[in-house]
Amino acid sequence: MIRKIWILTLFPEYFKPLLECGISGSAFRGERSDGNFKFEVKFVNIRDYSTTKYKSVDDTPFGGGPGMVMRADILRDALVKGVQETGNYASLEDLHVIYTSPRGKVWNNKVARDFGTQILAHPSKDVVFICGRYEGVDERFLEKYVNDYYSLGDFVLTGGELAVMTMLDSAVRFVPGILGNKLSSEYDSFEDGLIEYPQYTKPREFEGMEVPQILLDGHHKKIGEWQHEQKKAMTLKWRPDLMSDRKSDGKG
Repeated sequence: MIRKIWILTLFPEYFKPLLECGISGSAFRGERSDGNFKFEVKFVNIRDYSTTKYKSVDDTPFGGGPGMVMRADILRDALVKGVQETGNYASLEDLHVIYTSPRGKVWNNKVARDFGTQILAHPSKDVVFICGRYEGVDERFLEKYVNDYYSLGDFVLTGGELAVMTMLDSAVRFVPGILGNKLSSEYDSFEDGLIEYPQYTKPREFEGMEVPQILLDGHHKKIGEWQHEQKKAMTLKWRPDLMSDRKSDGKG
């Protein structure tokens, strides 16, 4: 089965590294899966659906203000003609449309896991991402066509492309069959509210610094206990805010 991910953007070339590099690249090229489905990423250039003389997709905002706003009619045509009709969907109800915006749910590890396991891995609908630009998108398009909003945090990007790539890269790791070791995602930072413990590899001595002896002794229970204590110590040192969150959640 093919799981399609549609991306509406003015700059499809932004996504070249995502599709060509690393584990996520092989996943979105359809080369990694659990055998039940493969991903297929398809791009729609919003500018292709402009009917203006210079193929513009934006205009000045009613009521005044700085910058330009992406037009609702052009975005609608890109969605309907570029996705629904091209993809042979019976209606837009077969699509889950997402827009990255400050109004959206803040993206974190839990949201990425839920997105990967519930929307990417077992979607009832194919996914469409709308990559905004300029001062934003005409509110009427958002009200009528967008199903979900997500935000990377309280800062502003010049466009939605980097946000969409970040979402896809972080979420696809949780899709079964994508990571070579199914435990890899479970040991990563933030899975238990802590950042990852320190990692070491060869050489055993580097510029006078030795690998902790406990990691060389082969006692797996003690190593696990050490790693857990190191996670707490590293979190307290570098991300004490996470420790406060754990206490408020009753995790200690």
